[in-house]
Amino acid sequence: MNHWLTAPIVLPLLGGLLQIFMGYAPLGLRRTLGLATTTLLLVVSVALLMLADDGAYRAYAFGNWAPPFGIVLVLDRLAALMLVVTSVLALFCHIYSTRGTDAVGRHFHALFLFQLMGLNIAFLTGDLFNLFVAFEVLLIASYGLLMHGGGTIRTIPGLHYVVLNLIGSSLFLISAGMLYSVLGTLNLADLAVKVPQVSGSDQVVVQAAGMLLLIVFALKAAVLPLCFWLPQAYSTATAPVAALFSVMTKVGIYAILRVYSLVFGDDAGALAHLGMDWLFPLSLLTLAVGVIGALSAQSLRRLTAWQVIISVGTLLAALSLTSVAGTSAALFYLINTTWVVGGMFLVADLVARQRGSVEDRIVTAPRMRSRTLLSVFFLFGAIACAGLPPLSGFFAKVLILQAVTPGWTMAWLWGVIMVGSFLTLIAYSRAGSIVFWRNVEGHVKDPGRLTLPVTVSAGALIATSIVIVAMAGPISRYTDATAQQLHTPSAYIEILDTPQVNGGSEQ
Repeated sequence: MNHWLTAPIVLPLLGGLLQIFMGYAPLGLRRTLGLATTTLLLVVSVALLMLADDGAYRAYAFGNWAPPFGIVLVLDRLAALMLVVTSVLALFCHIYSTRGTDAVGRHFHALFLFQLMGLNIAFLTGDLFNLFVAFEVLLIASYGLLMHGGGTIRTIPGLHYVVLNLIGSSLFLISAGMLYSVLGTLNLADLAVKVPQVSGSDQVVVQAAGMLLLIVFALKAAVLPLCFWLPQAYSTATAPVAALFSVMTKVGIYAILRVYSLVFGDDAGALAHLGMDWLFPLSLLTLAVGVIGALSAQSLRRLTAWQVIISVGTLLAALSLTSVAGTSAALFYLINTTWVVGGMFLVADLVARQRGSVEDRIVTAPRMRSRTLLSVFFLFGAIACAGLPPLSGFFAKVLILQAVTPGWTMAWLWGVIMVGSFLTLIAYSRAGSIVFWRNVEGHVKDPGRLTLPVTVSAGALIATSIVIVAMAGPISRYTDATAQQLHTPSAYIEILDTPQVNGGSEQ
């Protein structure tokens, strides 16, 4: 059964290679193959989630080279959760792209699937160097997706995105080299065993490498002051790409959670909770900057891009509490914000297509053809993003607020989240009232019609805010168990003692 761990990687790899060879095939055939691959990936991800729910760790070593010497994939509750979150988002984004986004360039579907492959490698890998490889795979694909369609409006922010990520990749390699020079391994479980044993000058090197890694992951997650590239890049990307990118910052957050709960967790000795003292204030500042950006946004896409930064700050604030309750609340919030923000990017694009030259700018314009439906989508998405009852964003933020213990930390966290939520609500209220209700005389010439696939895609992602509430009990139980598993990593480390990994190693 452990061979199924390779399926989330092999499926998009084979699908992407077929897309390349079929570059001149009819667009309908390429769409069918792409959507079939993404659908099958969702099915496999759900199956792995059900498999991981028993709490066991499952490992797959390529070439049957046992860790820490070979490349190893590890499936646990967290990895399975991230696979499902990504595959659900990807399926609806892929469906939405059939509106015409995929027709602009021959390699859209190939890049889309390679992006998913890189994401899935990052979630499943049990080795720090292969995490770097995963970052490079998904980043190379994201470069092409970000600038898909051409034009200087995407080239300039795309260049900023490429340069910053190249710098981040260089720092990643340097930090990995520093760790390897002292510890002789990059396997995460092996690092967790050896980090508590270092002392003297070696401990200083490991500490510096750990802080450097934190900077790299913070860049991927768009943490202040490394977040200002994101609004311009995301707001100029095509809608399905921007929606898929709502999970990209979560890869950086996942890396922080995985590495710093396992390698620099409670059992890391003098290096326990490395960098967490810095992470909490930076997360609150990131949230505050995101709210200010949302208030000043001049378009719906820019507003949604700033919402990504708000969600990053909220997630990291919960994770920096380094508690089981905080981690569980962060994971619950992660599910909500990834799907809803992805849906909001799609809704913003639907609005832009119905308003002519005004597009999605927050200014008065003639009334849209499908104003009622789109305003309902926007309303539900805004409520979920701002954290108002009765949708999932409210329950996620309540869990985060409940996770903090009384003290100065509680005062800061409650204050920033409550004030931030109120100001976020003002930002969405301003945008919605202007775009949907302050209409001028006249009609838009040839407004875009809402077809069934794009309407279902956008509506389904927004509707997940209702689904999450309906399934809040099972989801909360799963995130609680996931957090508990992350904070007791002994079973993960015991994978090192398994001589035969392929074919059924479970801990």
